Amino acid sequence: MLEVFAALRWLLVLSAVGWWVYPLTFRLLGALPGRGVAFARPLGLLLWGFAFWILGSLGILGNDLGGEWLALAVVLGLAWWRQRRDEPGATRAWLKENARLVAAVELVFLLAFIVVSLLRALYPDVTYTEKPMELAFINSALRSPTLPPHDPWLSGYAISYYYFGYVLTAMLARLAAVPAGLAFNLMIASVFAMAAAGAYGLVADLLAAWRGKHEGQSLWLAALAPLFAFVVSNVEGLLEMFHARGAFWRFNEEGELVSRFWTWLDIKDLYVAPSLNDPTGPTRNWWWWRASRVVNDRNFLGAEVEVIDEFPFFSLYLADLHPHVLAMPFVMLALAFGLNYFLGGGRGETRFGPWRLAFDRTTLWFGALLLGGLAFLNIWDFPIYLGFFTLVYVYVQAGEQGWAEARLWEGFQALLAVGVLAVILYLPFHLSFSSQAGGILPNILNPTRGAHLWVMFGTLFVALLVFLLYVTAQRAGLKGLLVGVFSGLALVAGLWAASMLLALAMALALPAVTGNPGAADLLAGLTGAPDFDSLVRAGLERRLAYAGGWLTLALLAGLALAGLWPRKAASAGENPGHAFALGLALFGALLVLAPEFVYLRDQFGHRMNTVFKFFIQAWLVWSVAAAYGAAVLLSAPRRGARLAFAGVLVLVLAIGLTYPAYGLSTRLREFEQAGRRLSLDGTAHFAYLSTDDHAAVAWLWDQPLGTLVEAVGGSYTQYARISAHSGQPALLGWPGHESQWRGGGAEMGNRQADIERLYSTPSWDEARLILETYGVRFIYVGILERSTYAVDEQKFALYLPILFQQGDVTIYGVPEDLTSE
Repeated sequence: MLEVFAALRWLLVLSAVGWWVYPLTFRLLGALPGRGVAFARPLGLLLWGFAFWILGSLGILGNDLGGEWLALAVVLGLAWWRQRRDEPGATRAWLKENARLVAAVELVFLLAFIVVSLLRALYPDVTYTEKPMELAFINSALRSPTLPPHDPWLSGYAISYYYFGYVLTAMLARLAAVPAGLAFNLMIASVFAMAAAGAYGLVADLLAAWRGKHEGQSLWLAALAPLFAFVVSNVEGLLEMFHARGAFWRFNEEGELVSRFWTWLDIKDLYVAPSLNDPTGPTRNWWWWRASRVVNDRNFLGAEVEVIDEFPFFSLYLADLHPHVLAMPFVMLALAFGLNYFLGGGRGETRFGPWRLAFDRTTLWFGALLLGGLAFLNIWDFPIYLGFFTLVYVYVQAGEQGWAEARLWEGFQALLAVGVLAVILYLPFHLSFSSQAGGILPNILNPTRGAHLWVMFGTLFVALLVFLLYVTAQRAGLKGLLVGVFSGLALVAGLWAASMLLALAMALALPAVTGNPGAADLLAGLTGAPDFDSLVRAGLERRLAYAGGWLTLALLAGLALAGLWPRKAASAGENPGHAFALGLALFGALLVLAPEFVYLRDQFGHRMNTVFKFFIQAWLVWSVAAAYGAAVLLSAPRRGARLAFAGVLVLVLAIGLTYPAYGLSTRLREFEQAGRRLSLDGTAHFAYLSTDDHAAVAWLWDQPLGTLVEAVGGSYTQYARISAHSGQPALLGWPGHESQWRGGGAEMGNRQADIERLYSTPSWDEARLILETYGVRFIYVGILERSTYAVDEQKFALYLPILFQQGDVTIYGVPEDLTSE
């Protein structure tokens, strides 16, 4: 019952912040038919969070409850000022006139929040994968007296990561008086609920732009948006069902199960013969993980190279509170920002240096605040949605002034203006952020196979392709369709040529720049090829063999281009709903095409992260377009066409809901086997913390911040458990993650080796020197420390006071005036 009251307080705070600042939302998204009602919460959270963070980073506010209230007062003052300038009662009158839309949006939000909360309550533990890191960031944001928060796993440093989402989580937790373990799962539910409401609002607005107003049928059809975006999954769930039932397998003469189909499909785990013990569904441990790894790259020698291709329901099911998840509601807000300008909002003229931009100052500042916030939430999203707004801007200007090369220059000016201002607004973050990115490399060897692409996106492709064919045929005719197909092929060919030119330029330039003739084979070395020529030949062979992937993307992009290309300037506004959906389809295709030809070099050395970041954004963008397209097709004037598409849609939904159905079944089975009770407290588990550890964490939470020493080990393990749960900064946590966050190990220095020496050395003088060097305050000795190191505890017991002791746990305190005795 206490958790229910905590969840209600959380909901009250989140909703109050959104609705208190709604007068600003009403003004900023005023061109949307829904006046931004679906985006009130994320926009309110963004404004409040930015005010709190920037004032805290400048030393004006403390990172405490008083600072949060003062930041909220600033935002509320701005909303009050905005409302005073508007026509009296305009906002209230609109809300009253559109009560059905408001009720529908609130219902979507509330249903999504409840459903996700119940799903998390089946298995709320903040354990495994990235969750301990995310909990550590939340606790750091809660406990740091100032901003930026301290790095929980590298004492003496601030967080070097895009941490805005964790500050927002901590703000809500503090104001709602909710502990971090509960806040973790409530934020998961809130993020997906806000994103679901945003997706619903986008499609409802697109349908209203098409039909002229919000209609009852449109409000029902808009529900396809959160369904496609956050419930419908990729085809891997259906494949799991076939695989478990032994479909396409046969026994050979030796009595072994073999399959040409599964071998050809080449998805890890699925090409291994099934056990056939339980043909009702998948039973492998963590079987659901495979759906996020359906793209199976291979290096030059044929060895598998891991690629991450998450989709939103997988992210919800896994429930890592990672930046790409935290950013989802704000991605929907960024799409709404583009739609608002597309529909005529923000028109005016603004000078930015020598340039005149075709939008008003409010749009410039709002765009910078929103897109800069996306960078702070998930750095990858900044160039993506800055590019999206630029494309919208160029298209609108082309529709109003006609197509010309000048439109491209104007788009560059808008991109630069909004982008520069976005960086300036969040400058304290950018100055403290270190990146592991090492430039852009061409993807020569690994195009995505058509089979893998359709397994990944097939449940979206069907509605998208039918809608594109339907609309493009109407707008451009057969000739336009053919032009579109050739345009798509030309686009793909151009991108391939650009990637090859980049590879060739690198092969020619690197030896001259580095003075090393062998540098020409850098790309070959990353892929396991013996030399550059062999890499190029193998890459070309794979491009031709895996043509299904790039042909699909060429068709999607080409059809969207054909539908968008106006026959005259005024035609850009013929049907704003259809045109914007076509733009989303094109933009999604560009996102998927990007890692087909280039990727961002990082510590992994291949395109794993680039595919991950771009594919999940493509899913979000395409899901909105697919939902709108499905709604349009279900409203087609011919009854036969409507019924035919409805039948296809039912089949697609059945395929796309197979994965969630099996996933829910697995969760319920695990819940029953564990004998659990429903709970949202993610830290009440005993997987990482023993009973004694829990008591020690509670004690540490009440102590002043000080450097904590605990056992150090690998990422995704129980190491760094005490700092993650207590908010005390560890001397070192997960070294692998610190290296990723900081682009290397320079800041870590010899900490890992020194920690091992501190625990194992029998010499007090050696231990004292380490303690003084790093300013250690707490030394934690528990079961994990004793199993990791040959702990010599006698020196601690002789020279240091015991601050806490229970069972197997002892915490030694290091006095500030430590001296030799």
